[in-house]
Amino acid sequence: MKPETFLPDDYRPAEDEPFMNDRQTEYFRRKLIAWKNDLLAESRDTIEALQEATRNIPDVTDRASEETDRALELRTRDRQRKLVAKIDSALRRIEEGEYGYCEVTGEPISLKRLDARPIATMSLEAQERHERREKVHRDD
Repeated sequence: MKPETFLPDDYRPAEDEPFMNDRQTEYFRRKLIAWKNDLLAESRDTIEALQEATRNIPDVTDRASEETDRALELRTRDRQRKLVAKIDSALRRIEEGEYGYCEVTGEPISLKRLDARPIATMSLEAQERHERREKVHRDD
C-alpha cells in the first residue's frame, strides 16, 4: 500500500509538472471516488423513492404519468450503473499505472480532457477518429 499523497484542497493538475505524478494521480483518484459515491447515493435515493411510491392510483392518466416517470428514472439509473463500471475501470487503471494514457496510441491524454471526463480512455484525437469511423460504419 502506497503512503497517502498530500493534496491541497485547491490543487489542480498543471501541464508544467511531470505527467501522472503522484499528486495528479491522487487528484484523479479522489475525483473518481467522489463521483462514484455521488452516483451510488443517487441510486440509493431512487430505490427508496420507488419503494415508497408504490401505491394504487385510481386515475389512469396519473398512473400512466407516474409509470413514465419511473421508467425514465430507471433508465437514468441504468446509465449511471454503467458509468460506475467505467469509474471502477479508471480506478483500476490508476492502480496499475495505466491511467491517463490513450489505449489506442499510448500517448498521454490531455489534463483538460481528463479533468472534464476522468473516465476517458482515448486522447481527443483518437476519440474523434473512433467516432468518425463509427459514423461511417453506421451509415452503411
